[in-house]
Amino acid sequence: MREHVESSVELRGALLRLRRATGLPVVFGGLTHETRGLRIGELNGAVTPALRGLAISAGSGLGGKCLALGRPCAVTDYPSARHITHEYDGPVSAEGLRSVIAVPVIVRRKVRGVLYGALRDALPVGERVFDAAVAAARDLEQALAVRDEVREVLASPPPGPSWEEVRQAYGELRELAPKVTDPELRERLLAVCGRLETASGSPAALPGPALTPRETDVLAAVASGATNATAAARLGLRPETVKGYLRSAMRKLGAHTRLEAVVAARRAGALP
Repeated sequence: MREHVESSVELRGALLRLRRATGLPVVFGGLTHETRGLRIGELNGAVTPALRGLAISAGSGLGGKCLALGRPCAVTDYPSARHITHEYDGPVSAEGLRSVIAVPVIVRRKVRGVLYGALRDALPVGERVFDAAVAAARDLEQALAVRDEVREVLASPPPGPSWEEVRQAYGELRELAPKVTDPELRERLLAVCGRLETASGSPAALPGPALTPRETDVLAAVASGATNATAAARLGLRPETVKGYLRSAMRKLGAHTRLEAVVAARRAGALP
């Protein structure tokens, strides 16, 4: 259920960016489910609920054609279009849509969803709108691919029954180091942290951006399950400061969520 909610958030963000980039009055989309189809789950600009929750079967209508072929499809006048089927004419007409474009969201060669953009006039969709729709689909593809990778990493933790204890000890050392007033002892503690960062036994770390010590401290606390408030208390920082370091680390790592940031940092060798 949590995965579905987070994916919906990413879909909603992709549609919002698409509408802002193109000025299209209506954008909507859905992700595939267990059967060979998808359900319209997010709408932006709609004035009726006619499309919400609509189940789209592969091969049916414009979106179903896009889903089946795995490539963008468009019609200038939906009600009179001859190269699509018309099972969904009722909801489309209720919303007053005429010109519609549908772009597939493809992850690992599998269509995972469809993004739609529409006009209420029978006008051809220009190249700029088409390119923006494809770009929005690519952004969503990347977000879904990262989420898949995060899920796989969590499902396959590093071998060894005490690995989580090692990670917990690492987080505690990162929290203690800034509080040590003896410079030599502090450097020794940080050196131990550096050894733990490269001791996972996993494949060679992927190259990644350089995180500051405080960004690493915050990510280590987050990796242990700490909230921003808890991390702030442990590190002697204000919660707003923790949020700032976390946002900076997420930006450097190309992550959209706290969990993705932790996984990306581990893949880059910045955390054990």
